Amino acid sequence: MSLPAAGGAGPDELIFSVNGRKIVEKNADPEQMLLSYLRKRLRLTGTKYGCGGGGCGACTVMISTYEPASKNIKHYSANACLLPICSLHGVAVTTVEGVGCTKTRIHPVQERLAKCHGSQCGFCTPGMVMSMYTLLRNHPEPSMEQIAAALAGNLCRCTGYRPILDGCKTFCKEPFCCQSKENGNCCLDQEDKLKGEKFSTKLFSADEFQPLDPTQEFIFPPELMTMAENQPKRTLVFQGERTTWISPASLKELLELKAKYPKAPLVVGNTSVGPEMKFKGVHHPVIISPARILDLNVVRYTDNGLSLGAACSLAVVKDALANTVSELPGEKTKIFRALLHQLKTLGGQQIRNISSLGGNIMSRKSTSDLNPILAVGNCTLNLASREGTRWISLSDIFANGVGNNTLMPEEVLVSVHIPHSRKGEFVSAFRQAQRRENALPIANAGMRVLFAEGTDIITDFGIFYGGIGSTTVCAKHTCQALIGRHWNEQMLDEACRLVLKEVSLPGSAPGGKVEYRRTLIVSFLFKFYLQVLQSLNRMDPHLYPDISEKYGSVLQDFQPKMPQSEQIYQQEVNPEQLPRDPVGRPIMHQGGIKHATGEAVYCDDIRAVDEELFLAVITSSRAHAKIVSIDTSEALKAPGVFDIITARDVPATNEFYYYSDPEIIFAKDKVICVGQIVCGVVADSDVHAKQAAAKVKIEYEDLEPVILTVEEAIKHNSFFEPQRRLEQGNVDEAFETVDQILEGEIHIGGQEHFYMETQCALVVPKGEDKEMDVYVSTQHPALTQVGFMNDGRIMAADAKYYINGGCTPDDSVLVAEVVLLKMDNAYKIPNLRCCSHACKTNLPSNTAFRGFGFPQSGLITESWITAIAAKSGLSAEKVREINMYKETEQICYIQELDPENLVRCWNECMEKSEYYSRKTAVEEFNKQNYWKKKGIAIIPMKFPFGLLTRFLTQAAALVHIYMDGSVLLTHGGIEMGQGIHTKMIQVASRELKIPMSSIHFCETSTTTVPNACASVASAGTDVNGMAVKDACQTLLKRLEPIISKNPKGTWNDWVKEAFEQSINLSATGYFRGYEANMDWEKGEGHPFTYFIFGAACSEVEIDCLTGDHKNIRTDIVIDIGCSINPAVDIGQIEGAFVQGIGLYTMEELKYSPEGVLYTRGPDQYKIPAICDIPEQFSVSLLSSSQNPYAIYSSKGIGEAGLFLGCSVFFAIWDAVAAVRKERGLTGTFTLNSPLTPERIRMACADQFTELILVLAHSVGSDTRLQAPISRREFTEADATHCPHCSKSLKPAGKSQKARRGCGQSTCEKH
Repeated sequence: MSLPAAGGAGPDELIFSVNGRKIVEKNADPEQMLLSYLRKRLRLTGTKYGCGGGGCGACTVMISTYEPASKNIKHYSANACLLPICSLHGVAVTTVEGVGCTKTRIHPVQERLAKCHGSQCGFCTPGMVMSMYTLLRNHPEPSMEQIAAALAGNLCRCTGYRPILDGCKTFCKEPFCCQSKENGNCCLDQEDKLKGEKFSTKLFSADEFQPLDPTQEFIFPPELMTMAENQPKRTLVFQGERTTWISPASLKELLELKAKYPKAPLVVGNTSVGPEMKFKGVHHPVIISPARILDLNVVRYTDNGLSLGAACSLAVVKDALANTVSELPGEKTKIFRALLHQLKTLGGQQIRNISSLGGNIMSRKSTSDLNPILAVGNCTLNLASREGTRWISLSDIFANGVGNNTLMPEEVLVSVHIPHSRKGEFVSAFRQAQRRENALPIANAGMRVLFAEGTDIITDFGIFYGGIGSTTVCAKHTCQALIGRHWNEQMLDEACRLVLKEVSLPGSAPGGKVEYRRTLIVSFLFKFYLQVLQSLNRMDPHLYPDISEKYGSVLQDFQPKMPQSEQIYQQEVNPEQLPRDPVGRPIMHQGGIKHATGEAVYCDDIRAVDEELFLAVITSSRAHAKIVSIDTSEALKAPGVFDIITARDVPATNEFYYYSDPEIIFAKDKVICVGQIVCGVVADSDVHAKQAAAKVKIEYEDLEPVILTVEEAIKHNSFFEPQRRLEQGNVDEAFETVDQILEGEIHIGGQEHFYMETQCALVVPKGEDKEMDVYVSTQHPALTQVGFMNDGRIMAADAKYYINGGCTPDDSVLVAEVVLLKMDNAYKIPNLRCCSHACKTNLPSNTAFRGFGFPQSGLITESWITAIAAKSGLSAEKVREINMYKETEQICYIQELDPENLVRCWNECMEKSEYYSRKTAVEEFNKQNYWKKKGIAIIPMKFPFGLLTRFLTQAAALVHIYMDGSVLLTHGGIEMGQGIHTKMIQVASRELKIPMSSIHFCETSTTTVPNACASVASAGTDVNGMAVKDACQTLLKRLEPIISKNPKGTWNDWVKEAFEQSINLSATGYFRGYEANMDWEKGEGHPFTYFIFGAACSEVEIDCLTGDHKNIRTDIVIDIGCSINPAVDIGQIEGAFVQGIGLYTMEELKYSPEGVLYTRGPDQYKIPAICDIPEQFSVSLLSSSQNPYAIYSSKGIGEAGLFLGCSVFFAIWDAVAAVRKERGLTGTFTLNSPLTPERIRMACADQFTELILVLAHSVGSDTRLQAPISRREFTEADATHCPHCSKSLKPAGKSQKARRGCGQSTCEKH
């Protein structure tokens, strides 16, 4: 292959800077991203490797460029995992290490994030720092809106985002107050109310913060500035091991290159090509980067529109559009505003900063949010090739079908022209995604209509959809058929039917959600109809009718607001407590500063050792199959490969056991799930290992059965043993005497742990006696019967729980046990029979998550509580109060419960949330709005603490006192962000009566504390705290004689004297664990030590046409005893709660029929982002609570808060119930978890969902409903198909009644 090179001598030198240091790379590899270069070559490990695909923000850096013509320096944030190093010529890169460090000076951003408790595990923190730092470089006093936008591309799994936002808000020029009394009292009112009481709302002091001084920041390297000004632009060539990178300096050179290499991709931001190369193994021998060509970066304002260069980033496009909208009359900017609407939520800020307009268009992906608008707006593309230039309309590319080869391989998109809108023209954009921001759309649309002047007669109509086919889809025939029609209900009625027939979506369409996407097709169209109707009315109220007042709110999208929060805890400590005693005070996480500076070392940050090798695993592509052969011949020939490891290479046993079924290390004869490890390639680099792994060929022979679901496991009787049962009272007898019996089934999806830190292990042989140092970073349907009285009293419950355990037992049996023991939640059930089964399937093995089964069993219980309320005609909160534990008594497994604090939490939450007044306001809102509804719910919680057996809660600690008075502490707990190390230092500080600054922590290691139990079940602080306390008390006892002889001496005096008296200044501490037992044969025991109580009230608003929802407000009251560290504990509660929002409303695992997980990585699997936390978020710690069982009367609270996230689930349920009641669907119904936009929308049955079902079963017949669908409100009588399976229903008559079990007509099966 003949390739151009500078001077014809070879590849160019790549020159850029990192943190002010000049980098000259003579062998730049086009396949190497900035992230790996920083971490492996420059050893700057503060920039973290999270998802590797630009979806999490952990690798955020600041990029600075200099433009010689304008003398401007531009700073922008970017994902280092997507930036090829070859794209950085002449660029300055700033990483978290360059912002500040503990050895010199930490930056105010780093300081404030740490001191505001914005760090838990700390893995996301450097990315958060860099996003905020970049914002401050451009806007030293940012607005709240700018902060929210800057952080939208950063994910955090731990904190719930509130403390991160608290730290960032301190840079705002705006006040921190909520500025609104719309949803209750202003935050300042609450602070005034608490003054004089023994409570505090302050977790940090802003007075301690150093000021931001913009003059102290890095300057752009003068050498790079000189290089940009003096060196003529020329083509750059970088040659890698497999790929050549060519960066031409002119359009002419680009066209020559494209003619020579027509298959070579053009890469600007690498947001499309990069992930394909990384995750799909696509290889490009030649990559062309046109980013430096001025012709492709123009922003030109013309008399009839706006021309934008194809290489312009989406951030540049957004700014250009916003400037134009601010300067031109609204009549001309409708297309611009529609594009801005999509750009607000398209990716995160980091993606918009590098992703190019041209790349977005030319990729022609179905998920493009811009293409439907650009197409419907008649935007034109300026294409160039060596043969010449031409202009084509973007709409032509999509309007003529997927197979149209409008664009030639050798053509280059130079610019895009976006025209002004015209008088009488209306343009709108729509999208719906799993998450409102930084998420690919499920479906989107661009719509435009042009009317004859002074009329509502359609002269031109355009509808384009994304997310429906393999690319953007045009409803051309529908639009043509409507030309000449008036904009009225009859037109809409016909438009909906025509578009559903033209824009087909087969039942097997990729991406699933078929009925939902079909519904969005007409829901978007209806919204557009209402928007245009409203605009026409505003133009001439006398000529055009206004839309119903009840419809107006649905035209207002949910707007992001900077969340406002409040944390209330008891500030009074024991009067006898020493000032230096830190227990009970909000102390910063011990690792917070190092998290924020990037100095905290994670497993993958450990420096490479000499001759280090890398292992890449090859996993099964089949769910259940025999391994016929493994061909490693090609892989062994690959560069850098040392060996390939299989089961026969394991020297000892190839399996280990949790229960009766083994956990296999390397599959030997067969595989039992997709993703099971078969073998591993050992190579000299991770890149070589992965490349070789792709060359291993495995031949399979499929085996039967393939069991993937709970239903299939039940059919094949495939379960792990033991299966558990719990019974109390006489269920059958109770069912004979109750007024009503409720039967139902609910499905709860699984949840990914989604660690920000990826799994990693490093093994270092020590060379003697074969020693090694090992460094490691270490779903529920239920069938239920419930008997209850008409007054709401629950008399009996009969429940069966089935858990999809996957292919090996792991913790699934234990989770199944916890499901039974915690299923009652806060309610007394006199007669109970329940059993649980851990299903053995051919999915990857599932394990415990935060809550160990309680978030699932608790949700099931709350679901039938809600259904009982609906059937009995009582409010849900009334049924909860009636059945709640109120007096000290034995619960179902004969353990005593004192529910006093449960009732206190419930009552305080009722009061603090102003539940009843807000419920009235919600009902009033719902009366006034047809297509938007609000819901509110309050949920109690009884969370038992313990691990069912004593030996799992034992713990040990080791404490050394050194001659200088310093103390070294270690224990068996694992720091995962929950602040256990911080709390242990607090414990040692209290016991030894010395300041925390004198105590240092040594990272957990089995060499110092052997046989440590897992840090699970919220027990870490409880058990390790006891061990640390024991060790410290042992040491203090040894020092007592010395102290008593010299009571006025200092700590250092006493330590020195003890050493001179040969007193041992090292001690181990030990805690045997909490007494616990459970006899499953008798169904009784004492499995738990104590209980955490709480209550949460949440309010939401849903969009009935799209299924989108907004979390308006959440109030939590929780009993955690006497908090050792209120800042850490509140952070744990908030973080767990937001994880619960994810579990119950958005995090969805999707598998293929072959057992392949579809939802992998942040592109497909959505955890909550900043936009998902409640706009008002209050956490109150119950005061005057004591716990005699745990250290310092505290309680373990790491898990409990997750369940409270279901208050959002039931608030959505309440809103959906209001929708269905208004539609006349009065029967009970069930909502499965997670309550995604799809499930919310499809539960809001209306004329559009019914139309989808009608058309699906009446092809070729007249499918008109009795009245136009725009005005006629849907009722139960309109239901002609079962909403569960779409089966046509027979008419109900005297001899045959349609079943109403789910609130509307259903088929016999449902």
